[in-house]
Amino acid sequence: MNHKATLIIFLFAISAAAQLKKTEVVKATTPAQDAKPLSASVPDSVAVSAKFDRVVIVRFKHQAYLLAGLEKQVKEQGIKNAVILNGVGSVMSTHYHVVTNRSFPSKNTYLEDATKSADILNVSGFVIDGKLHPHFTMADPDRAFGGHLEAGTRVFTFAIVTLGVLPDGVALSRFDDKTWR
Repeated sequence: MNHKATLIIFLFAISAAAQLKKTEVVKATTPAQDAKPLSASVPDSVAVSAKFDRVVIVRFKHQAYLLAGLEKQVKEQGIKNAVILNGVGSVMSTHYHVVTNRSFPSKNTYLEDATKSADILNVSGFVIDGKLHPHFTMADPDRAFGGHLEAGTRVFTFAIVTLGVLPDGVALSRFDDKTWR
């Protein structure tokens, strides 16, 4: 291979790698809450039983923002509590975070790539008291990846997300509380 071709490949590789933005964020509550030990009064697991009031299927068009669109539909549809049952489609940019440690305070690494395309293999999670907690699994030609969906993930061809809406009386507020231990 000649030097010019090698230089072009090298410059392309640098520009492609430069698209991914990584940021680590410590998600502290308070020092006292982060140091809180396990309590015998909090069971190892709890269960809530409920039937769905309805199922809401949301479709997103090309270039729509996935998280913003979900938030808009949750508000417009008057959804307080729901299970995100599934999701499919494709994206043209990604922004998500993953937990990166094993002790409190928790640390999250945010990964954002405005040029990353991928297929959506699944979307799951919850709506708790009107607040979204969505996770996803996606794949590109080289790997599958996933995490907690963040603002900035944009739809490519289309996306569909299905929500199982729970009755308003279902109490889920402690389910998303990392200090309840």
